[in-house]
Amino acid sequence: MYPKNLSACRGPGRPRQLDTTERQAIIIDAAQKVILSQGLGGTSMAAIAQEAGMSKRTLYGIFESRAVLFAAIVRRIRNTVTRPLAESELELPLAERLRLLLTPTDEKFSDLLPLAILRAVIAEADRQPDLAREFLQEGPYALYGMVRLELDRSVASGEIRISDTGEAARLMTDMAHESVLEHLLRPQPALGRQEAYSRRLELAIRVFIGGIGDSE
Repeated sequence: MYPKNLSACRGPGRPRQLDTTERQAIIIDAAQKVILSQGLGGTSMAAIAQEAGMSKRTLYGIFESRAVLFAAIVRRIRNTVTRPLAESELELPLAERLRLLLTPTDEKFSDLLPLAILRAVIAEADRQPDLAREFLQEGPYALYGMVRLELDRSVASGEIRISDTGEAARLMTDMAHESVLEHLLRPQPALGRQEAYSRRLELAIRVFIGGIGDSE
């Protein structure tokens, strides 16, 4: 976590200049706090700048619009849910690669922000279609793309036969994740959600690997 105010980064003498990556992290942290406290509708660039201890001009110098900043928030969340595979993992069997790719970190189950973001996007989608579009592109669509890449690898190597890896990636990803409505209406404790997700992921991989070849 980064300090709220940039002056906290200063030591004695001349202030240290933050690089772009550090400024981005501070702004995203601030935006997440504002979303949790005020909702997406109340999350203005002015409120984010105040929380970050920056001027709006500085904020817009890093993120040119609220939609671009929102996309960065969703990317950060996605990176706690999944991760690209390392070079050394690319030769693993497909089932193992899917397991590694779709196994989230603990933060997914203890952080309130993803649930707040999801509720806000649903509530604001009609009035703020640009934010809804960024959420889909940087969230579910990006995850589908990561899964599809691994399916394409397996098709190319002859490990599995799939005629439409795009649709298959959607199917595999959706099988692995819980019902959105149930998640919104009846959230489970973090530990229970993590255990339930692990069981569901294992079942989804078995069903997908066992069934996809029969349909081709």
